[in-house]
Amino acid sequence: MTHVFVYGTLKTGFENHHFLAGQRLLGAANTVEGYTLFSLGDYPGMVRSSEPGRQVLGELWEVDDACLAALDELEGVAEGLFARVPVALQPPFASEGAEAYLYLRSLAGRRELGPAWPA
Repeated sequence: MTHVFVYGTLKTGFENHHFLAGQRLLGAANTVEGYTLFSLGDYPGMVRSSEPGRQVLGELWEVDDACLAALDELEGVAEGLFARVPVALQPPFASEGAEAYLYLRSLAGRRELGPAWPA
């Protein structure tokens, strides 16, 4: 099982949440400082940030290997759109090993959203 931090359309109540059907929600979670969200149109992309105080709010899920493979496909990992990388979370999940999808492409013309989506 893998812990995955989600911050956009995979969150509860949003259009791609069905990809997490049958998986276990561990709870609301926040990254440590060092991340922010940008608008990619209908969904957000998380990127690393050197600005002080930047963090991202989302949910932490425990997913099986089949779900993880489906998420990698949805997020365009093979195409280089997003990369699944380790991410540090604040308590109560600070000791959990978690992964999240980071946006890899240009941010030119993209609007920063800050810590949460939808903004």
